[in-house]
Amino acid sequence: MRVLAAMSGGVDSAVAAARAKDAGHDVTGVHLALARNPQTYRTGARGCCTLEDSRDARRAADVIGIPFYVWDMADEFHASVVDDFVDEYAAGRTPNPCLRCNEKIKFAAVLDRAVALGFDAVVTGHHARLGADGLLRRSVDLAKDQSYVLAVLTRAQLDRAVFPLGDSTKERVRAEAAERGLAVADKPDSHDICFIADGDTRGFLEGRLGSAPGDIVDGRTGARLGTHNGAYGYTIGQRKGLNLRVPAEDGRPRYVLSITPVTNTVTVGPREDLEVDTVTATRPIWHEASASVRCDVQLRAHGEVVPASVTVAAGELTARLETPARGVAAGQAIVAYRPDPGGDIVLGSATITAGTRESAHA
Repeated sequence: MRVLAAMSGGVDSAVAAARAKDAGHDVTGVHLALARNPQTYRTGARGCCTLEDSRDARRAADVIGIPFYVWDMADEFHASVVDDFVDEYAAGRTPNPCLRCNEKIKFAAVLDRAVALGFDAVVTGHHARLGADGLLRRSVDLAKDQSYVLAVLTRAQLDRAVFPLGDSTKERVRAEAAERGLAVADKPDSHDICFIADGDTRGFLEGRLGSAPGDIVDGRTGARLGTHNGAYGYTIGQRKGLNLRVPAEDGRPRYVLSITPVTNTVTVGPREDLEVDTVTATRPIWHEASASVRCDVQLRAHGEVVPASVTVAAGELTARLETPARGVAAGQAIVAYRPDPGGDIVLGSATITAGTRESAHA
């Protein structure tokens, strides 16, 4: 099989490419140049698409012995990921840019170009598994599992994906890289958002959306508790950085309960008011034969798993949680899993539109 290996410049993608070659595939490496101005992106241990990362990927390809190219996809990345990130926050939602990058760049734009050039599949270093049945499963290394950010992929995209690392721990991947003589064996993992160089998300958004002062109000009384410079700087469940002028009478901390862009209002309240037991979501990608199933759901990357009854109908997914969850934010993904001896199977995903507490309205 002729495959294109996406090489970020990190250890995972390098070992994935090497394993694909060992498996007998005809492998070509490609690094995605995603930054219009590489100096504005995270570098060193915290990058994934800078000039430094491109050089690391090229050196790895040389060691593995495969052809290597760099594809400039900066315009696609900015339109589909960076601009989307800003628009989502402006709309009061909390996006996941890594999920959007997988959906729109690595398994849409890149895969489409790869197929047009005659490649059969795209290889990545994601920690996830594709079983013989073609179903996406969690990695054996649950601490590094990335099935959550891959659950947005369609059946057609999964059919052209190869994830060679899903059966290995990160520790084993690093050891193998060292055994292969790959210089990236000890390169730290990338973290945070690659296109925000200093890690200041609020500052990044303010630079693009401007200052937009508004009120912070109490969710129970409606009382004005303080002000903000932009509702886009907050997310559901946030506790720090509220700078409230009026402390709670009971002295307990307050959390962000909701964000309303129309009125530019941030609503806060006690921790228990964050609890929801019903989650609605749109744009479902559903792989399960049944439209109604009891399963486990994950509501954010690296978040806890909650048992739920999930129904998919009329372009909407509804999950009724058996245990209330907190910090459920619109814009994040809900991913449904079915426990399986061979590893939890991804049943599908959707983009969260709301979390509600049905019992609160009984």
